[in-house]
Amino acid sequence: MKYIRSVLLSGILLLIASCTDILDKEPVSSFSAAGFYKTRADAQSGVYGIYDAAQAAFRLNFCYWGEGRADNVQTAQSGESLELTSNNLINTTGSADWQALYTLVSRANYAIEYIPEVYPSGDVVGNQLLGQARALRALAYFYLVRVWGDVPFIIEPYTSAEQNIFIDKTDKEIVLDQIEEDLVFAAQNCIDRYNSNNDRIMFTRGGAQGLLTQVYMWRHKYSEALESSALVIGNSLYSLVPIADWGKIFSASYSKESIFEVGFNDTETNSLRILYAIGSYAVFTPSEKWKASIETGDLRRDFVYDVVPAVPKAIWKYLGKGVSDEVSTPSKQNIVLIRLADIMLLRAEALNKLGGVANITEALNLVNTIRVRAGLVPYASLASAEAKYGDMESAILKERSVELCFEGHRWFDLVRTGKAISTMGPVNGLSNEKNLFWPIHINSLRKNPNLKQNEFYN
Repeated sequence: MKYIRSVLLSGILLLIASCTDILDKEPVSSFSAAGFYKTRADAQSGVYGIYDAAQAAFRLNFCYWGEGRADNVQTAQSGESLELTSNNLINTTGSADWQALYTLVSRANYAIEYIPEVYPSGDVVGNQLLGQARALRALAYFYLVRVWGDVPFIIEPYTSAEQNIFIDKTDKEIVLDQIEEDLVFAAQNCIDRYNSNNDRIMFTRGGAQGLLTQVYMWRHKYSEALESSALVIGNSLYSLVPIADWGKIFSASYSKESIFEVGFNDTETNSLRILYAIGSYAVFTPSEKWKASIETGDLRRDFVYDVVPAVPKAIWKYLGKGVSDEVSTPSKQNIVLIRLADIMLLRAEALNKLGGVANITEALNLVNTIRVRAGLVPYASLASAEAKYGDMESAILKERSVELCFEGHRWFDLVRTGKAISTMGPVNGLSNEKNLFWPIHINSLRKNPNLKQNEFYN
């Protein structure tokens, strides 16, 4: 990401943030942070550097982590994609390397440490920058605990040779506590909106509340998830797009439905084309099971893959309907990590878990809103959803599987709801809860003598 190295002083900082695009900025890729954070321009540039790290962390692995081990994709290739789909992960599997996420954490830690030395206590602009830094750190740690479980937990920058750099793992629940704390701060202090494309690729108050909803649902904190999701759904910055524009959420980016995207452009490209549409077969294509789950008349299907060949060679959801799988040009679409339909369906799930007539009614209404947009018949009652999918939770998860397909949610949905083993066991033999986590990469084990491999992979 090309981020700015200097911005105007605080009196017009918000104006600059509201009318310029983060993708036009120069990145801070490396620096001695203790000596770097001297001016307000430095602080802004340091935060842009955290977004730059997010590009590297998610450009490929958002899919490997969120889709590769689940049932919506299949692969005709060897290598990492086959390791994931067949549940044969080893300590050299590429997506088992957490270095990019810890680079993101490190940059955030420096910003969180030194921004208060630039801005006076309680300064609105300083707190907004801190809110973004803490939201980005929370995002990184949320992926770390979902992918690896207990992980090294670092919330202070390295500023002295006397600090211990060989950190052992910390219980994931302690890490999740800090994630919540960071996101609550971000939700209180991030700006409401920038009135530019930055609304989608920088953390706003709504973005922090959206990520907080995902965290609450991961921790089964359903009442808290209702509170945070209500704030997102009631935010005028977000609205569902009509079905005719559904594909543009991903192929054109910056839609009104988007809450947080990792931004890319012609210079800073991603790996979507490699993942979904290049060569004889893309890395991942829709699984037979997923294709069979699409109901007749679902208008989303044609935006997702080419339905003409019996065996589709690509997924064109992100790259655009009709994209050629023979073209090797890099892709520049943003990667959508949080959007309104996701939060609506998570809210429906929370309402169903809490139960009661009013909650179930609202849950049905939320699911039906998504279904009707897709051209499907709404559920007339809870009984009709149960008759079709066995229970309401399964109906919601099925809707998430289709609506959010290939966006990096499916594996985490299965793990969060306790359905990973029952779903994936018949597909690839997954049978042990300790196998839900990734192995720790060999490079990390070699660098840190205090780090122990996750138990399943010993």
